[in-house]
Amino acid sequence: MLLFWANVRSTLAPVCSEPNTEIDWKAYMAQVEGVINGTYDYTQLQGDTGPLVYPAGFVYIFMGLYYATGQGTDIRTAQHIFAVLYLATLLLVFLIYHQTCKVPPFVFFFMCCASYRVHSIFVLRLFNDPVAMALLFLSINLLLARRWGWGCCCFSLAVSVKMNVLLFAPGLLFLLLMQFGFRGALPKLGICAVLQVLLGLPFLLENPIGYLSRSFDLGRQFLFRWTVNWRFLPEALFLHRAFHLALLAAHLALLFLFAFCRWHRTGESILSLLKDPSKRKVPPQPLTPNQIISTLFTSNFIGICFSRSLHYQFYVWYFHTLPYLLWATPARWLTHLLRLLVLGLIELSWNTYPSTSCSSAALHICHAVILLQLWLGPQPFPRSIQHSKKAH
Repeated sequence: MLLFWANVRSTLAPVCSEPNTEIDWKAYMAQVEGVINGTYDYTQLQGDTGPLVYPAGFVYIFMGLYYATGQGTDIRTAQHIFAVLYLATLLLVFLIYHQTCKVPPFVFFFMCCASYRVHSIFVLRLFNDPVAMALLFLSINLLLARRWGWGCCCFSLAVSVKMNVLLFAPGLLFLLLMQFGFRGALPKLGICAVLQVLLGLPFLLENPIGYLSRSFDLGRQFLFRWTVNWRFLPEALFLHRAFHLALLAAHLALLFLFAFCRWHRTGESILSLLKDPSKRKVPPQPLTPNQIISTLFTSNFIGICFSRSLHYQFYVWYFHTLPYLLWATPARWLTHLLRLLVLGLIELSWNTYPSTSCSSAALHICHAVILLQLWLGPQPFPRSIQHSKKAH
């Protein structure tokens, strides 16, 4: 409790001292104002920093903020709202970690108080990334409570704010198939799809191609000047399509490796996930909290490792998952001190502005250490079938 209130003070302090530090807020408000004025064609919605490139959920949430902050002019109020959002996000994260019993308590001090960058992203900069992540952590809490339908609903809401949440989607799909099989997972996937259609309906009716191409643009080009993770590359290579395809191939390959070798450990074919759980050779077992969290966090982390570019606000995509990824799988070679060193180097890399070749390289080295530990550590899904075979 003392730690929580200490974080309240550290979160609200910069709000009082730096009221004019927004970056995209005015652009968000201009884009939302266009919708309020009756423009539903996504290709016509613009802001100071460019066109509207986020799905419809973003529009509705920031429309509420538009009215709550005097048509977007009261930035101080907006920062206080985001401070509350930050504390709510921490509460949701603590609820997740409470069910794992994996991370030492002293690590939470660093999560709460040691990241200036995260405090800045939430409270000063007013990006939409924190909103998406708060909804994502709410979704995970619902999944842990076995409220799969509501969890998928909140997951889809998070995607409707920003597409980065889709990095969790491979893990969620695996869990749904593991728990329900293909036919049982379809209604849950249907919830995600229908919600996207309902939220985007006014824009889909006006210009469906414009809405889909703008809000779900997977080929969007990023500027080299803002990259945190690829600064050591030549700009021509960073922008080259072949480099992007290579990263996508590596991303998919590693996801399949984890799905086949780490997550699916029953001894049956991976295609057995498509069957009804009651018809599988191995009796279905309820998913444990660590299996759910490990699969989702790892899925997201793999996507971040192979992202075409990471901008500074993207740090919140995985910041709150790092303690779990580092401490959930015990490894003798990675002591507490080394894990803290990895956390510190990641924080230093994200706080280096502008990024340098060294900061980007250090970030990749830290990511590689975490990936190696996730691969070599104890499996979240044990090979239970081997014991049953020996018994027969």
